[in-house]
Amino acid sequence: MAEKKNYYDVLGVPKTASQADIKSAYRKLAKEYHPDFHPGDAAAAEKFKEINEANEVLSDETKRKQYDYELEHPGMGGGSPFGAGGSPFGAGGFGGFEDIFSSVFGGGFSSQSRAEIRGDDLRYTLNLSFLDAVKGCSKTVKYTRNCACGSCSGTGAKGGTAFQKCQRCGGSGRVKFTQESLFGRTIQVGACPECGGTGKKILEKCPDCKGKGFVKGQTEFTVNIPAGVDNDSRLDKRGGGNYPGAGGEWGDLHVFFRIEPHKMLRRDDKNLYVTVPISYKTAVTGGKILAPAIDGTVEVNIPAGTVSGTKFTLRGKGVKTVNGTGDLCVEVVIDVPRISRDQVKKLQDFEDSVPLKACERMQKYADDLSAIYGKKVEKQ
Repeated sequence: MAEKKNYYDVLGVPKTASQADIKSAYRKLAKEYHPDFHPGDAAAAEKFKEINEANEVLSDETKRKQYDYELEHPGMGGGSPFGAGGSPFGAGGFGGFEDIFSSVFGGGFSSQSRAEIRGDDLRYTLNLSFLDAVKGCSKTVKYTRNCACGSCSGTGAKGGTAFQKCQRCGGSGRVKFTQESLFGRTIQVGACPECGGTGKKILEKCPDCKGKGFVKGQTEFTVNIPAGVDNDSRLDKRGGGNYPGAGGEWGDLHVFFRIEPHKMLRRDDKNLYVTVPISYKTAVTGGKILAPAIDGTVEVNIPAGTVSGTKFTLRGKGVKTVNGTGDLCVEVVIDVPRISRDQVKKLQDFEDSVPLKACERMQKYADDLSAIYGKKVEKQ
């Protein structure tokens, strides 16, 4: 008997891992090795199946107890506390691909998808301006995909009729397989190898698609983009992916966004940030300044005696999303000008005319320095 696979090692968790730890590890690995992101990579597909298999066992307390028992008592089989055969899964064995997709990405599959004839999902990157992303917009998406062949109605058979019912599966596209596994003998239902799960045998191939049932074609549709999407946002179009042929299920289209940066505003989730330079006079005497926002500029009141680096928060002036509206944070920095010699002299005269006690922060600094180090400090 082959050595038992260590499902804890597969998911990278200890044997004492909680269900939350197992779920977290599974979701991370399943997304990393999902076939949609590794088209044609047999190693990734095998790893994906292995991850699913491990999760099927360890995420179910009953199955996990059975698995732990067999790890500790190799070869016991029927001696399991679960009775003869030792398999807590029943005749169906492990769950299928639909369980993985539903668990990781949400949603479910129709009974047709269980025939394992499903087109590839496609990925499309849509570039958006900063304002289009935060305010929402409509965009036209154009891309190439495998479409159902019009000559054979996607069947792959000439005229759409040159086929017959598969004799092996009786036209169902499914056959039963008996499999020896870690938990004993199981009977599983899978795609018929004779017809590839279509239930049909092509007698004469369609000359236009060469029997594949699909041809390359252009697709165009309008997508309504909600306000507040960001670089990590994604929209899914059901059935927007490739057609697999033979009456199978269309794959999905995943639309990802690439947001162009704004020249002045910086975004962090719902909040916006901007740095605005102000004059020395405005900092000393106070005044009003203009700051950029989503719908134009906004006024910010600067109180007298404002220091460089002061931040002002404007509530509700950030990005509007389904989770609420963020704020606009305005940080001001004093822009120190380059001045002439004559201006330097005037500034020095002004500095000499201001007593140290008039500068609260400098006075406190001087007092603290004197108390600690015994140093008398003048204005600096």
